[in-house]
Amino acid sequence: MTPSSTNRTMPTVRWTISAKTARWVLLAIMALAVVLRVASALYQGNRVEPLPGIFDQLSYDGLARRLVEGHGFSFAEGHWPATPAGAPTAHWSYLYTVYLAVVYAIFGMQPVAARLIQAVLVGILQTWLAWRIGRRVFGPAVGLVSAAFTAVYLYFVYYAGALITETFYITAVMWVFDVAFRLSDAARAGRRVREWPLWVELGIAVGVATLLRQLFLLVAPLLLLWIWWRRTRPAVAGGGADSAGGRWSRLFGWKTLRGFVLAVAITGIMIIPWTVRNYLVFHTLVPLNTNAGYVFYWANHPIYGTSFIGILPADGPSYADLLPPELLNLNEAELDKALLARGIGFVTADPIRYLMLSTSRGREYFKFWPSADSSLVSNISRVGSFGIFLPFMIYGVVLASVRFVRSKDQEWRHHWSLPGVHDTVYLDASADVDADSLSSADRCLPLDLCCLWRHGFVRTDPPRLCSCGGRDATGRSVAHTHVAGAWSCCVQGLVRQCPFPARNAP
Repeated sequence: MTPSSTNRTMPTVRWTISAKTARWVLLAIMALAVVLRVASALYQGNRVEPLPGIFDQLSYDGLARRLVEGHGFSFAEGHWPATPAGAPTAHWSYLYTVYLAVVYAIFGMQPVAARLIQAVLVGILQTWLAWRIGRRVFGPAVGLVSAAFTAVYLYFVYYAGALITETFYITAVMWVFDVAFRLSDAARAGRRVREWPLWVELGIAVGVATLLRQLFLLVAPLLLLWIWWRRTRPAVAGGGADSAGGRWSRLFGWKTLRGFVLAVAITGIMIIPWTVRNYLVFHTLVPLNTNAGYVFYWANHPIYGTSFIGILPADGPSYADLLPPELLNLNEAELDKALLARGIGFVTADPIRYLMLSTSRGREYFKFWPSADSSLVSNISRVGSFGIFLPFMIYGVVLASVRFVRSKDQEWRHHWSLPGVHDTVYLDASADVDADSLSSADRCLPLDLCCLWRHGFVRTDPPRLCSCGGRDATGRSVAHTHVAGAWSCCVQGLVRQCPFPARNAP
């Protein structure tokens, strides 16, 4: 394909953005993100109410108030899922509860203060991380587009003002990805770099994500495996950290394994205090939270048959009614383990039903249309975010998958594989254990935004198609990112960004 034929098939508006302009654009995107999230926080106000999709904020608010008052992690009254009044609980995220308690201790019992602090923090961090991830993998234009979509995505805006873990968890996952990409690229640096700070940062990031939602522990081993694979491949390790020790060092990645030990140790240090606390109050081993058993039991209960229901109907049995009466004398941790065993029993008793039930969840997870059973806020958030961007996500996945098969750019394929691993594992686990109506797809959306939408809106053209001739100042081949395809339908143009710092082609 020649440049002229490319211009015929993809009409472009030739305009350039300098690095300085890009920084100002990013700052404007961050400001927009903060304004929208602060508006969400103010809308939800200083009262904690059971708003659609964020009912858990009642639990976190109540738990934080009890913690400030000196009652520890407990509730004044009997609470979901089956926690008696005054009894210790480990069902909820310790880290997020501590965050709320600290804010309440400083500012008084003012939920709006926690909402506003959270809104400002994630408004800045989510857009910044989206930009960093997109820029590192595909170039500055992709980073800016990802940051812009992250800023205006209504689910993110709505969650940012809610006193629930999702917003901080999404940010933590993006942080983990950013560190993983930096560790991967450090192995290609061709020079000795101090990597131990990156391993420390990875351990902290994984620890934060895990303390917010323990399901991330299922992703962490594959994340480490991906890093090991990237850093020990001959094409990578030839100039990286594991090449200095020769063939065997590259094969086993000893330096990478030492980094794993450091990162895992730091994550463990963050989790172990809560494990000790749980053992002291429950007299049984609970690594972190007591929720996997409850959720797995409810999610696979025979009451569903082979068709999943987002929320059980009001005229039928409630979730509490489904708990076996003979188990209700157990403490929270013991009940969690007993329910997990019952849930596994549901699966082994009828694996075909289990597979059909898991498959049926797809409709709820990817629902993008308004529903008569949903509130106005839920319908607006769903259609205004997932509904609008789903076509571009699908287009992006297809485009990226085709390119993954055809491309000879090994670096790009390796980078693309990481979000694919996370989404696959997370959605598969959610299909097994999620019993509520909150779409697990929403909890994977940072990856869709940063790592999937970019494929729908951005294409990396071969160097020969670049107006600069595909060479940098030193004469090396470079790949430049061009916003094209579906994005041109929205803005009627193509950003030619050769003035941006180039990304080296392998």
